[in-house]
Amino acid sequence: MSNKSIGEMISSLRKEKGMTQNDLAEKMNVTDKAVSKWERNLSCPDVNSIPKLAEILGTTVEELLNAQSKKENSKVDEIINIALLGVGLAMGICIIVTSVLKQIDMNNAITMLGIGISCLAIYLLKNNR
Repeated sequence: MSNKSIGEMISSLRKEKGMTQNDLAEKMNVTDKAVSKWERNLSCPDVNSIPKLAEILGTTVEELLNAQSKKENSKVDEIINIALLGVGLAMGICIIVTSVLKQIDMNNAITMLGIGISCLAIYLLKNNR
């Protein structure tokens, strides 16, 4: 279960216990809509309710919190990936435009090309785990 988000983990453990969202909501003293939002990763359970949730689902607080931190890390990775691709693309476009306008010298073009290729290489290395 370690690769799951907290929502996926809640959903999976709830189903293993044969509980509906409404059953879990009643035990947690929340609405079934709240449980639905947790499972869709639109919101998270209140920090103070995590121990009770872990007990009901038959897991540990650590497992639930680890799932949450992995989900947050995946969002950071997504932002980094977009930035790396964006910089690589921007460098390529900049070289083409400034070359057509004859506003760039060879040293600057090579530097910008190196930055762009480096960003794309980092992206590829990072995502070929």
